[in-house]
Amino acid sequence: MTYRPGRRTRRMAISTAVVLALAGANGPWLYRVSSERYHEYTINKPGYKAANGHWDFLDVPSEFRINTIHAALLHTGKVLLVAGSGNNQQNFDAKSFRSVLWDPGTGTFANIPTPKDMFCSGHTQLPDGRLLIAGGTKRYEKLQGDVTKAGGLMVVHNEDPDKPVTLPAGTRFTGKENGRTFVSKDPVLVEKATKVFDRKTGAFLRNDPGLGRIYVEAQKSGRTYGTGAQDNYRISGLSGSDTRNVYGIAQKLALDKKDFQGIREAFEFDPVAEKYITVDPMNEARWYPTLTTLKDGRVLALSGLDEIGQIVPGKDEVYDPRTKKWAYTGIVRKFPTYPAVFLLNDGRLFYSGSNAGYGPADVGRAPGVWDLATNRFEEIPGLSDAREMETSATVRLPPAQDEKFMVIGGGGVGESDRSSEKSRLVDLKAAEPRFRDGPSLTEGTRYPSASLLPDDSVLVTGGSSDYRGRGGSNILQARLYDAKTDTYRRVADPQVGRNYHSGSLLLPDGRVMIFGSDSLYADKANTRLGVFEQRIEIYTPPYLYRGSRPELTAGPKSIRRGGTAVFTTRQGPTITSAKLMRPSAVTHVTDTDQRSVALGLKRTAGGIAVTVPGNRALVPSGWYMLFVADAKGTPSKGTWVRVP
Repeated sequence: MTYRPGRRTRRMAISTAVVLALAGANGPWLYRVSSERYHEYTINKPGYKAANGHWDFLDVPSEFRINTIHAALLHTGKVLLVAGSGNNQQNFDAKSFRSVLWDPGTGTFANIPTPKDMFCSGHTQLPDGRLLIAGGTKRYEKLQGDVTKAGGLMVVHNEDPDKPVTLPAGTRFTGKENGRTFVSKDPVLVEKATKVFDRKTGAFLRNDPGLGRIYVEAQKSGRTYGTGAQDNYRISGLSGSDTRNVYGIAQKLALDKKDFQGIREAFEFDPVAEKYITVDPMNEARWYPTLTTLKDGRVLALSGLDEIGQIVPGKDEVYDPRTKKWAYTGIVRKFPTYPAVFLLNDGRLFYSGSNAGYGPADVGRAPGVWDLATNRFEEIPGLSDAREMETSATVRLPPAQDEKFMVIGGGGVGESDRSSEKSRLVDLKAAEPRFRDGPSLTEGTRYPSASLLPDDSVLVTGGSSDYRGRGGSNILQARLYDAKTDTYRRVADPQVGRNYHSGSLLLPDGRVMIFGSDSLYADKANTRLGVFEQRIEIYTPPYLYRGSRPELTAGPKSIRRGGTAVFTTRQGPTITSAKLMRPSAVTHVTDTDQRSVALGLKRTAGGIAVTVPGNRALVPSGWYMLFVADAKGTPSKGTWVRVP
């Protein structure tokens, strides 16, 4: 009997022959395609997802794709994505400033009119659920070689103790020695001089001049119109005694690199009206500032580059949401830009050393605990790779009651190629707090994102081993950190590299959104300029592949500190933990808002009762997501509640 192969067998044989022929002609190509298909098959297997989670791209229509620099979760469940000019000089020149509102529940998007360039602003959640946004961009940087007019800082002195002086934009300053003339770009108010008396005798000693700072540029282009040394400057347009009392002093005014300049403007974003509302501007212009909520609900603004392009010299100020006004703290403490400063349970502040860029390498970099009332700063020792803290991430580990923090990765100051693989831990409740090393990443990592999850793990993902992903150095890895075991566990890899201008935030359904990335170059050889990454990825953690999850079906919308609230649920007997999670407001992998507060838990007939801690510094006023979890760590969806 002769064997005749069936049609299916013949097709398989023909396919195999074709594959072998292709392999002989182009083996590497076939291997790559086969590997990619196998990888795609593997990561979509149910068992793999249940163990490692899964990444998906968010489907964003083209008209809503922006260079997302900032993101904040609002109590409506929607996410505000902010680009401003999006690190794009053409957008800035055209005054094209963008914000987009995304509703994860419906998958819809909306463009939000954006009044100023909020690129590189600061933000934080306010007690009433609005988002405070302050600062942004007044002028883009100019690199050395692109600067055509000499310029820099002019300090205007006013020796008149009886009146301040206002100089309009366009004021001319002419050097007494060098004879060169420079023109101001903006108006400046110069306060009156302060009379100084002898404390013992009361005798008059001197007038300390009032000072004003303003950016000036040479009238004409070219290197010959710059200066190389300090000089005193006569000011045009003055009359009477002002000609003697008011003058300028400037150091070198040259064709050096000119840094970004900040703005004073501040806004509250109303999640219900879905629009920006102008509030009182800051006293200082700030670009790259940090906003940190204080115990009483006011907001502290720190650091940033001012309207001159220089780091704000320690003039910290506070915003009062009730009056919509800013006021100086009256104390001076200097930090590099975007300092990671967190509110502690006793009302003091913790600076982890993490920051995002500008500032002297030897000023304000040491981590410590800061008492804002007295300006006392207690440094915390033991920080490893202390010179690689720029572009590191800091996260407050759950529960917030424990006051344990983790500092992840980081790099050298400026455009350094140094990076750290360290994860440093500190327990601020210890008798003598000291950093220690936790588990390490596989390689040095700048710009890692870290998001708290409702099962008390931390998602750490993204970053690059070199400055802004140079040399194709993006790290396509993600890990879950378990604070109880002090271990990392590698999970599903993201599909997109993330470095500068990236961040992540927890969504109410328990997934995580990661956005942004602004690589210098698009190839390993550093020959093609990079393009801003507009794609957004969503990570679904392993706990969402376990099947059923707890569900809260009814309960109050508000819980007072120290109070108890009852929520109905059919899974009451299986629920083992409850927590309040503060929504994120993140930029440059800096998020001082997120925290996870453990709640007291009791079972009731038909549900559970949760008790909120009474400490105002531990639970600042505002909106939170209430999550409950079962014994497996599977969390519910977040239920929005307000702590007044």
